[in-house]
Amino acid sequence: MAAYTELLAGIRRDDANATKVVLPDAWMQGRTTYGGLTAALCLEAAMPLAPGMPIRSAQVAFVGPGGGEVTCTPTLLRQGKNTVFVSVRMMGSDGVAAEAIFAFGAARESALDFNNLKAPDVTSPEETVSYFGENPNRPNFTRNFNMRMAAGERPISGADKGDVTIWMRHVDPAVVPDAVAVLAIADAPPPAAMSMFTAPARISSMTWMAEFLTDEITTRDGWFLARHVAETARHGYSSQAMTLWNANGQPVMVGRQTIAIFG
Repeated sequence: MAAYTELLAGIRRDDANATKVVLPDAWMQGRTTYGGLTAALCLEAAMPLAPGMPIRSAQVAFVGPGGGEVTCTPTLLRQGKNTVFVSVRMMGSDGVAAEAIFAFGAARESALDFNNLKAPDVTSPEETVSYFGENPNRPNFTRNFNMRMAAGERPISGADKGDVTIWMRHVDPAVVPDAVAVLAIADAPPPAAMSMFTAPARISSMTWMAEFLTDEITTRDGWFLARHVAETARHGYSSQAMTLWNANGQPVMVGRQTIAIFG
């Protein structure tokens, strides 16, 4: 097991703000690095170019496999009075692994202040059963998280809809909830459409868009509640929506994901 905080501590940054890190097998998803960690490492590389500004949105394209040593190179696209846009390219031994664009924005006064994202009514993490149980075939990267099944069906269960709600937290007790840690965990659940499968089939995340709804990320005992909903599946691709709340039911992130389905 390679603890999340130890992995981040191993990042090396050069004079041009590019970062290098070796990705261990414990964070692999098949032949590539788990997508949430890929996005988190890209954000970690981008943040020095927007010092002190909260992240507002992330757009990540998972271009190719990434493993072993990877390099994340950030580029400042635009710096305004209240917003900063930064792109990051992750390169591995096989070429481009990911391309990301992050939008940072300072808080500003507004007459609008509302929230229409009520958290589902589910059991507490302590009262919820393990998502994977004793399954020895779970993907390597999932062992870095505690995951508990709050609603919906598990993968390959022949469910009539793809709608799952899962409690999640980092296994590493040293993790401090922040934007990077949230990106690292928010993509952990298997795609919601997999609960509709009746036989095993490969899947691959292609793109992920995430919007941060707060610049003060806090939670209780490290727990976050994620709901992923498969809204369409056609021609071998599924589009899903996701929402992430903290343990007090406050929304932290919303997002969309495009997933390739090979079967």
